[in-house]
Formats: sequence, structure tokens, C-alpha cells
Amino acid sequence: MMAATSRWETRSTFVVAGGGIAGVTCAEQLASQFPSQNISLLTAGPLVKTVTHFRQVSKTLEDFEVEEQPSSVLEEKYPNLKVIQSAVRVLHAKQHTLQTENGQVFHYEKLCICTGARPKLIIQDNPRVLGMRDTDSAQEFQKCLSSAKRIMVVGNGGIALELVYEVEGCEVIWAIKDKAIGNTFIDAGAAQFIIPSLEAEKPQKALPCKRARYTTDKASKTGSGVPGSALGPDWHEGISLRGAEEVSHRVHVEYECEVETIYSQEEFRQSPLYTQETDLGLWPVYAQLTNGKTFGCDFIVSATGVVPNTEPFLHGNNFDLAEDRGLKVDEHTQTSEPDVYAAGDVCTACWEPSALWQQMRLWTQARQMGWYAARCMAAHTLGEAIELDFCFELFSHITKFFNYKVVLLGKFNAQGLGQDYELLVRCTKGVEYVKVVLRGGRMMGAILIGETDLEETFENLILNKMDLSPYGQELLNPNIDIEDYFD
Repeated sequence: MMAATSRWETRSTFVVAGGGIAGVTCAEQLASQFPSQNISLLTAGPLVKTVTHFRQVSKTLEDFEVEEQPSSVLEEKYPNLKVIQSAVRVLHAKQHTLQTENGQVFHYEKLCICTGARPKLIIQDNPRVLGMRDTDSAQEFQKCLSSAKRIMVVGNGGIALELVYEVEGCEVIWAIKDKAIGNTFIDAGAAQFIIPSLEAEKPQKALPCKRARYTTDKASKTGSGVPGSALGPDWHEGISLRGAEEVSHRVHVEYECEVETIYSQEEFRQSPLYTQETDLGLWPVYAQLTNGKTFGCDFIVSATGVVPNTEPFLHGNNFDLAEDRGLKVDEHTQTSEPDVYAAGDVCTACWEPSALWQQMRLWTQARQMGWYAARCMAAHTLGEAIELDFCFELFSHITKFFNYKVVLLGKFNAQGLGQDYELLVRCTKGVEYVKVVLRGGRMMGAILIGETDLEETFENLILNKMDLSPYGQELLNPNIDIEDYFD
């Protein structure tokens, strides 16, 4: 076992940087597989993200919750795992050392970078523009929202979808660059299916969230402004997302537009827009959109995607970066630097993917990548061969939008299929939306919204590459029990 050489120099067989799902999963896996080795987990915040209530829904579909826990919970569970609350300052990959913000130096045999991603803000350093990524920013949002009458949400991904549905007591202007809501995850037909939920009365919340919550005096940011771990999939549960108005739920969508200019109240008064006859009212911030419309609001939420958090690792090293600025990793999650691995949002999968899988920076993939990276690190340490894990055979994701269960499988939006595909759709208003993507008679992907109970059957049909041509439209005939049909 490698031992500490001094108070500020630590020798660890394995070092994992990042206290999010990918990092914690990786560290836990290593700690359980190598109980006599030192494992160090570096995290920018006082809390770490852990997977709870894990459920294997089918061969590839996973459902779980995320809990924030004090690092002591991990250390009690794994005596050989030490959690250090300090962000990485600099990495010297050739020397196998890294230094943290608090001055500690770590000598490692193998390192896994799991530092996630940060919000891609539409404008930097504007107090009226909030990025939504970590727990701190969610708390800041909650605080600002409590006195707000109108907010603008910019973006069309998962966090934007959850926000516009969950916010109450406040008017929401939702600006998206696409023709339909949620196009990262769903198609225009599915968008039409779920959008009535924005006007409908929301169902009463069920039992309180099971997720344990911890508060700390220290914000989960270091002096260098490094963000904490990303929000959990149920981040809005158990916190009040209420504005200052009596209205329950009022959302107005502006399609096919982006933010062109942001004005403070003072800047707006001096702009040509202020001379127009339209009375926009007095607001702390104004957003002019590319469609020519301008809205005043209390604050703007920038939910326009993320940028991989690679900065602390790049200086003086020779990492290959992908176009999206993620660390390129091969089929064993190895980067271009020796003995440095990466998992989760910080990396970009650059192996030849299965015809049915694509990387999306999601919770399920962060957990899978962290787990698989640990297995690769272990195999290489023990001199064993390892094959790409089965979880990368088929893209699968289970989530909730507008209170509907949503299951995505394979090439659910015909990604990369060009024009060479056909679609089958079944829709029952307010109940379910089922879409199947077929190519050459074989199922390539599916979107299931509502309690369809078809996920396992469709997963099998996709993986088995069964020729479904003989069934034609009958494949989605609601009068046929398709599960029995193909059992």
C-alpha cells in the first residue's frame, strides 16, 4: 500500500477528481475492488453525490435517485477511501502528480478525471443571468424566484424542461431556438403531446421526496469559483419553486429565437427600444430576442447546455480535446496522457460507437462511465484484458417530463440515419405517446411517453435486430398485446 510521505504530500494508488456521480461511482468501485490500496477522491464541495434506490429496469435501462451526502458517509463505508475537499489547481501528467487548491500534492499511479461540466452561460458575470448546474445555483435560483413576478428561461434541454413545468407563482417566458420544445430528447410530435400539461392544473405532489438533504455553512465553491457537482435528476423535489404572484402556472413560449442583447434597466432606458410606444414596464433586466421581441423580467435563467470542466488539467499537459472541448477517451476510458482516465460530462467518447448508442451528458451515462472507468483502471493495474461494457451497446434513458414517464431507446430521434428510416406513431391524448424508428424493417429506436410498459419489449426487439416488416402498422395496434406477441 502506498503511504503518505508528509502532511502535504500523499501517495495514492488511485486518485479520482470530482465528487459528482461519475467520480463517486468510480471511487466506490475502486475502493471495493482494492480494499488494501489508498484511494483519494478530490471534490470541490463539502457534499458528494451518491446513487440511491438503484433499480435495473431492463437489460440496459437503469432508474435511480441521487443523494447529496457528507463525504464522511463514503469514508465510513470504505476505510481505504479518503475524500479531500479541494479543487484541482494543476496536473503534471508526466510526473503523475497533481496539486489541489489547498496546496496538497498527490502522487498517483492512475488518475480518473470526473470533474463534470459547467453551464454555457449566454453572458458572463451578469448578476441577473443565472446558470443552472449545481446545488448552489439551484438554491440561488430559489432565492431569486421567491420575489419574482416574471422570469425568462433560455434553452431547450432537460433542465429548461423541468424548470418551466415546476415553477409556480411566476410568469415564465421560455425562449428556444427550435421549432418545438424539448428537441434534445423528444420529437415535434411528442412535444405536441406533452405541451398541454403547461396549461393544465398540475397534479398534487405525492409523498415527500425520499432524498436526504444536508446543508453546510460553506458554499460548494472554492475560492477559484469552481462549481460543485451537477444537480440530481430530482433536484426540484422538496424545494419550493414559487414566485411572488398568485398565478399557478403561466408559460409563454417564444420559438425559433435566441437572446440578442441583454440590457440592465439603466441601459434599456438609454436604448432606442425605450422610445418605442410599447410599454414594457419597469424591470431589473430586459432581453431582446432575435425575433425582434423584447421582454422585461426579474432575472434570466441560462439553460443552454454545458462546457466540459477541463481547464485545471490542460496547462503543461498534452490532452487531445474533442470539438465540444471534452477530453477524448478511447474504449477503455483512457485519455491521451498515460495512466489518466476520464468519465462523465468532462469527457467525449471517441471510440467507434455501436450503431444504437450515442453519448449524451446524462446522469445514467455518468454513472455507467464512472463504473466502467474503474473497471478499466482495475484491469490495467492487474494486467487483465477488458471489453467494452454492454451498457454502451444500446442508448437507453428513463426520465420524467411534465409529470410523464419518458423512456428513450437507441436512435430515438433517428440520429445519424439520414433519410433512410420510417416512423410508426401511436398517440392517445393525455395518456401515451409511442414512436418507433425503423430502418430496413428493424427497430432502431423508440420514444415512450406515459405508462406504456413497452420498454423491455422494445429493448429486446432493438437488440435482437428482428425483422418486423411482416407486422407493418400492426406493430403499434393498441388492440394487440405486443408484449405477449413477441415473448
